[in-house]
Amino acid sequence: MNLTLRLAVGADIPLLTGLIATSVRVLQAADYTSAQLEGALLSVYGVDTQLIDDGTYFVAEVDGAIVACGGWSKRRTLFGSDHCAGREDTLLDPAFDAAKIRAFFVHPEWVRRGIGSRILDACEAAAYSHGFSKFEMGATLTGIALYKARGYHEVERIDVPLPGGQVLPIVRMSKHQNL
Repeated sequence: MNLTLRLAVGADIPLLTGLIATSVRVLQAADYTSAQLEGALLSVYGVDTQLIDDGTYFVAEVDGAIVACGGWSKRRTLFGSDHCAGREDTLLDPAFDAAKIRAFFVHPEWVRRGIGSRILDACEAAAYSHGFSKFEMGATLTGIALYKARGYHEVERIDVPLPGGQVLPIVRMSKHQNL
């Protein structure tokens, strides 16, 4: 497998949009209902262009094709795309705040090959190089096992409101790394 990581650019957005929808509908189907997934795709999941603009969103490519994505943020927003309500894009202080690990999606044909872990390593290393020693995320139920295996622990469960009265359960997870 000829895997490379690079920072996402604006021209990637159409491909990322398709990747995210496919990943969500296939990989999260065992943990959420179809109504939850479709509602989340309308109101929570999707591309966060702030991550791209900040240079903190990675894509994983195999032979030039994008197969996964994920990023980190130096801003307060814990999760959600451009169209997600409640965004708080103020900058974090690495001396006190945790960098946010954000928006990880892998194409179903490329799961269980260590790609998500490679992106997570790149995100943590980049955030660490910017002075962050703590990390937190809003993990999907589907992602909990991966993040626990990578040293994250559950902090709280959150029900994110979705259209039509549905909710999307996510789990706030955190990790501390010594500088």
